[in-house]
Amino acid sequence: MSETWLLDRLLIWIPLVLSLSIHEWAHAACANALGDDTAARQGRLTLNPLEHMDPVGSFLLPLLGIPFGWAKPVPIDFSRFRCGADTGIVLTAAAGPLSNLALALVATLAGALCVGLGTVTPKAGSAAWQLVHTTVLLNLLLACFNLLPIPPLDGSRVVDGLIPGGWRETWDAFARLSPLLLAAVLVVPVLAGGSLLAWPMAWASALLDAAAGVAGSAGSG
Repeated sequence: MSETWLLDRLLIWIPLVLSLSIHEWAHAACANALGDDTAARQGRLTLNPLEHMDPVGSFLLPLLGIPFGWAKPVPIDFSRFRCGADTGIVLTAAAGPLSNLALALVATLAGALCVGLGTVTPKAGSAAWQLVHTTVLLNLLLACFNLLPIPPLDGSRVVDGLIPGGWRETWDAFARLSPLLLAAVLVVPVLAGGSLLAWPMAWASALLDAAAGVAGSAGSG
């Protein structure tokens, strides 16, 4: 076992737990703002990771070095939305992925600021830079993955709230195939020699390289 094994796992686990907690909190906060306090009454309107963690998705996978996971779903009662069930479904579902995009942006700006101040070096082997990079990568991955229109992902709930009534039967038939479709999304890229992480990794790297370049130029100037 490598001497850096624990550090490597923590550099995945810490941003993953943070990202998942913010994702679930965003669902709960949006639902609460729209009139449904179900999550709040069950203690889920909080950023406390202990309230959101799933034993497999929040512990086992990160400890195995897999940069992906999930938390316990936030309970939502669509009938309590003041804006109507369909609108409430769309808004609460979108809140999770949007929170991850926001966190990726905040992490990028924070990393760029630290580079500009000279407290972080944007290079391989830097634990601080790896933490920033992992935070951006995980949040872009979580946002992209959850926006896929495949049940039970958030993207499917957005579609569920927007789809016209005439397409409902077709959508329901599609939804029944969701386990197979979800498995295909995860497995096919690997079998094809690619990775589900490829696009988010490229975006994260490009975003951070650009931010670090600007911050480095400003810092040296």
